[in-house]
Amino acid sequence: MKYNVLLLGSGGREHALAWGIAKSSKLEQLYIAPGNPGTESLGKNVQLITSDFNEIWEFIQSHAIHLTVVGPEQPLVDGLADFLEEKCHAVFGPRKQAAMLEGSKEFAKDFMKRHDIPTAGYEVFSQDEFDRAAEYIIEKGSYPVVLKADGLAGGKGVLIPENEADAISALEELQEGSLSDAASRLVIEEFMEGEEASVFAICDGDSYKVIGNAQDHKRIGEGDTGLNTGGMGAYSPAPIVTKELLKRVESEIIQPTIEGMKSEGNPYQGILYVGLMITKEGPKVVEYNCRFGDPECQVIVPAMRSDLLDVIISCTEGRLSETDIELDDKYRCTVVMVSGGYPQSYEKGKEINGVEKVDAGILFHAGTKIEKGKLLTNGGRVLNIVGEGESLQEAIDNSYDQVKKISFEKAFFRNDIGAKGLKRLA
Repeated sequence: MKYNVLLLGSGGREHALAWGIAKSSKLEQLYIAPGNPGTESLGKNVQLITSDFNEIWEFIQSHAIHLTVVGPEQPLVDGLADFLEEKCHAVFGPRKQAAMLEGSKEFAKDFMKRHDIPTAGYEVFSQDEFDRAAEYIIEKGSYPVVLKADGLAGGKGVLIPENEADAISALEELQEGSLSDAASRLVIEEFMEGEEASVFAICDGDSYKVIGNAQDHKRIGEGDTGLNTGGMGAYSPAPIVTKELLKRVESEIIQPTIEGMKSEGNPYQGILYVGLMITKEGPKVVEYNCRFGDPECQVIVPAMRSDLLDVIISCTEGRLSETDIELDDKYRCTVVMVSGGYPQSYEKGKEINGVEKVDAGILFHAGTKIEKGKLLTNGGRVLNIVGEGESLQEAIDNSYDQVKKISFEKAFFRNDIGAKGLKRLA
């Protein structure tokens, strides 16, 4: 059987997913909504509003779509999977209650507590409990301290003040600033010492299979300094995730998560992204995400030798355990080129030059558009350039060799993506 597939999303993650799905022998037609200039060569971009479930359903019916793949988290947290499954339509992504692992930090922390999954100690406060939250932080007197907006905040809802004055300022920002909607509830966590990494599992509700690990670079500045972003680059595999560590992650975190969700009546189907802190005591959960990371997806999907669409279909049909997943053994590094000023204010509409010169690796579009025949910037994170190699150094070098061929006004990128991994390999 050949499948008509609808892929929702418009970023670098969705371009990577479209790239993987388009190679499938089982694909008849791929539609990407809304997609970006990079996905146009892989399928048909269509203008759908991902928050309009009825519009999506009408398109599914009129174009004989067999399967919908949801890239971003917001439609999943809003219940798109429930909506489509109730109409007997196959969808890849967790239902609303399972997606709460990402949609609510409080839900995730309470879930981990119930199932003895290692994570940082925490307390939860409502937005109108500013004084009580401040008193709690001052009484603890332990810095840095981690403040997390409970709801979705585009990867920017975590603040890590270093002292009392910064903590009070951060509380005020969460109460009254741009994050106030996401921070109707506030999670205050103990700061975990260690190094971060991410492990990705694909799940069908009953079983799971690990499909890779990566290390993201969230901060705008080199040496992990400056403001948090959606992600400035990633590499895979991360040397810190040894075989022994991965066994612990599976037995202490992933398996209890899948079993716990099922036991509570919310079987988890889709991608489970486990953000980890590798501490002296072992791996602990920083956060869950209910979809592929961005830009981690861009270095995970190319490693799959197996047919990505076939694997996704096996998940929606509950037969993942019968499906073999083969990964290659190469290293990959992706560097994100961003607009000057990101993650704060930035200008759009800058002409992008040099993409036709990229002759190695993979170029994934994120915040781009075509206007009057010209490729222009259309977001904070603009392009992802993926290099691969037999070693991490080779992958990094290949990525930056291609980055240097591309230019646009005020373009910015970090020059140290993967440096932490190289130190571990030294």
